[in-house]
Amino acid sequence: MTTRSPALARSRRARRTVVQARSDAWIHDYTRRVTVTDTLIVIAVVFGAQMLRYGPVSFDDHVGRARVPIGLVSLGVVAAWLLMLRMRQSLDRRVIAAGPTEYSRVVSACFLVFATLAIVDLLFVLNIARSFVALAFPLGTVALLTSRWSWRSRLTHRRRRRLDLDRVVVIGGIATAQPLIEHLDRNPELGYDVIGLCVPPEQSEIIGPLAANGRSIPILGEFADARAIVETAGASTVAVTSAEALGHSAMRELSWDLEGLDVQMVVAPGLLDVAGPRMSMRPVAGLPLLHIDKPSYKGANRLAKAMVDRIGAVALVVLVSPALAVCALAITLDSRGPVFYRSERIGPGNEPFLMWKFRSMVTGADRMKDDLADLDEGAGALFKIREDPRVTRVGKVIRRFSIDELPQLFNVIGGSMSLVGPRPPLAEEVERYDGPVARRMLVRPGMTGLWQVSGRSDLTWEESVRLDLSYVENWSAMSDAMIMWRTLRAVVGRSGAY
Repeated sequence: MTTRSPALARSRRARRTVVQARSDAWIHDYTRRVTVTDTLIVIAVVFGAQMLRYGPVSFDDHVGRARVPIGLVSLGVVAAWLLMLRMRQSLDRRVIAAGPTEYSRVVSACFLVFATLAIVDLLFVLNIARSFVALAFPLGTVALLTSRWSWRSRLTHRRRRRLDLDRVVVIGGIATAQPLIEHLDRNPELGYDVIGLCVPPEQSEIIGPLAANGRSIPILGEFADARAIVETAGASTVAVTSAEALGHSAMRELSWDLEGLDVQMVVAPGLLDVAGPRMSMRPVAGLPLLHIDKPSYKGANRLAKAMVDRIGAVALVVLVSPALAVCALAITLDSRGPVFYRSERIGPGNEPFLMWKFRSMVTGADRMKDDLADLDEGAGALFKIREDPRVTRVGKVIRRFSIDELPQLFNVIGGSMSLVGPRPPLAEEVERYDGPVARRMLVRPGMTGLWQVSGRSDLTWEESVRLDLSYVENWSAMSDAMIMWRTLRAVVGRSGAY
């Protein structure tokens, strides 16, 4: 590390404190507001459930053989609930507005609170009314999730305007740092703003900044200057992309140096599209190794997903049956031909199946594809035309709101599709698959998926494949729930549908 005079060090530290106070103020404000909201929700739900179950009782009224005051029980539930949210780290800075982990921690905290309440009730014979728990638990869980979603949505909107971002200094070679910088710059909702780069000594003489997505990222210095650069730049996060180039000793010293600066240090593992639940750090003979669990598609996971698919599909069919009837009538009156369109798609094991949709094009549209090849706007194996002349008047409406895909619920009930999964491919697309792309055929295709909530027809072929592979590699029940929720927002917003 470079040697600096004490006066210079104090000056730089003072400048860093001012800058970081400005850039990090949002996190303290955000956590304070969410904490207050959580507290108000828990208090309102618990005492509301007490009022509904026991009526306007006095705080000193007792329950159970132990004659415990009902008000004391409610206060205990409130305290335990808030404590469990804190213990489950539901407001950890690493999970704020970054995937389903925050929601998962909120749900697990709620389950743990009421599991503990059941044990305490059994041990101390409190005989707490089941209706009290039946009211407080689901209402509180839903209210907390809704509150967290509201705060996260607000934070995400601000981040898209490049507000409330963590200032990041990237440490690594240009070849490894540029992909990370470009990814973070394209996705400001992740919460990172790259302000500079520290490079190896052999790259320090490069003239001019690094170009990333039209932005200029300055090269601030060498690896050895990292601590001084973090101090003067006011960075709140350091991202290391070349740990092997930095060296074991320098990595250790850098982590020690940053310990007293209230700066986060992250290391990019160099693995793309591998989700956190599959990665774990385990020490082997004192050496920390990153373990990557294999994707799991069989056994209990597959059975649970199949049950959720069928139960959910049956419930949705009952719910949308009036819309199905109205749509069928509109198609019949609008143009000649069948109400439904059956398209052969390929499922797991390259087995073909017939996918059902409402007919949104004129009869014989498939035979017209060759004549429209010059208008194809798709990429790779996809065939897409933004203003497709084959689409009927009713077809434009039902495609815009994805109503034409509702009959696929019967495919889900029949087991050939899932509610969430990769995009169902055509046979000619599968014939062109090679290498890793074929892995998307390991699971059943879905009515919706990451491709649906990330742009739909606006995506390139490469982006669609990457999202499908990411889903296959990192499937989880919580990710399915998040995709279903985002699908509703994408359909209402009509983004990428044509």
